[in-house]
Amino acid sequence: MLMQTDALGMIIWFILLMVMFIFYPRIMLSQLIYKIEQSARKMESMSRKSNLMTARKANSNPSSELRKKIDEFTDFFVVEPSGIDPYGLVRKIDQTIRSMEKRFDEFVNEVTKGKNYKERQELNYGLRASIGLRQISKIVRHNVELAKKFKNLQIAMILQMQLPIIEKIAESELRGTEAFVNGWPIGDGIGSLAAASLMDMSSEIAEGIVYGQTNISGRRCFVLKAKGPAPHLGRIDEAINKVMKKHKISRFITIDASQKLEGEKSGTVAEGVGFAMGGIGQREIIENMLLPKKKPIDSIIIKVGMEDAISPMKKDVYNSLSRVQEKVKKAVNRSGKNEKIMIIGVGNSCGIGDNKKEIKSLKETIAKLDRRAQREKERKKGSWI
Repeated sequence: MLMQTDALGMIIWFILLMVMFIFYPRIMLSQLIYKIEQSARKMESMSRKSNLMTARKANSNPSSELRKKIDEFTDFFVVEPSGIDPYGLVRKIDQTIRSMEKRFDEFVNEVTKGKNYKERQELNYGLRASIGLRQISKIVRHNVELAKKFKNLQIAMILQMQLPIIEKIAESELRGTEAFVNGWPIGDGIGSLAAASLMDMSSEIAEGIVYGQTNISGRRCFVLKAKGPAPHLGRIDEAINKVMKKHKISRFITIDASQKLEGEKSGTVAEGVGFAMGGIGQREIIENMLLPKKKPIDSIIIKVGMEDAISPMKKDVYNSLSRVQEKVKKAVNRSGKNEKIMIIGVGNSCGIGDNKKEIKSLKETIAKLDRRAQREKERKKGSWI
């Protein structure tokens, strides 16, 4: 009947075409909403799981009241200072970050009893990963509800196209929560690990920062890192300032994890210049301190995947340690024999001790985490999903 070329066939084709024009976008929208709804529910489930992990860190058998407190705190937010008047913006950001840190400490002290410092810090950083995951799930849900409310195909399509990346980030936040509450090293900690591998002894010099001295190629080196093995980032700016008041530093070397490009191998080591440090606030303070003095600043970065920075440290990233040490020695040799050098291992100290002795057992931990990751990978490969 549809093959007819007479008037009746033309009318039928016209009717079918109009039906497709009217109903196809609606059918497509329904299919898209179904898919993004499933993703939204999956991320909400991950957020609840992350919150439960942190609640169990505070108490192995969390009460409904404790779980409610954790759920409410994961809505915590920080208002970025206004940048309309840029003068003094860095100081305002720094003060805001300090206030945030204080609030986290207060909440952790409120919900934990009988926990030592390390356990409280693990809960503190577990909460931060939970907050990140909660925000992702809420933003995805917001866009799903917008698409449903306004029958908007464009919103649904944009969200669906971005969902593979969003889901990867959400999964890494969940693994990050697990890593923090269990005290496992994460990918971002490779800079801290490299610094610890250079120190025989260390002592605390500033808030959350330890330092030690070592001799590399006849040069006196001062090494800084976040205090471990509890999760920490610390105040590197304060530590640098204290060391510089006592010693004339000729060169600075920073070691940090950096996001790799797709196609690059995880654990690749690269050299550059500038103060390698993520986030905002501290880096600007440090640059204002060092750059006017015209001191050379070398940077050594270890490439990690987008989702690997907060996830348990991968074997490829851990194995980059020897190459990092070679790059550090090469950078140190650019200085004169009698010059003093500062080496700064940037990154989270979760699961990472503060000297060579304290990180000896880390190789075994990384091997266990690698075997665990391989089993998880095989399980997903065998799934029909």
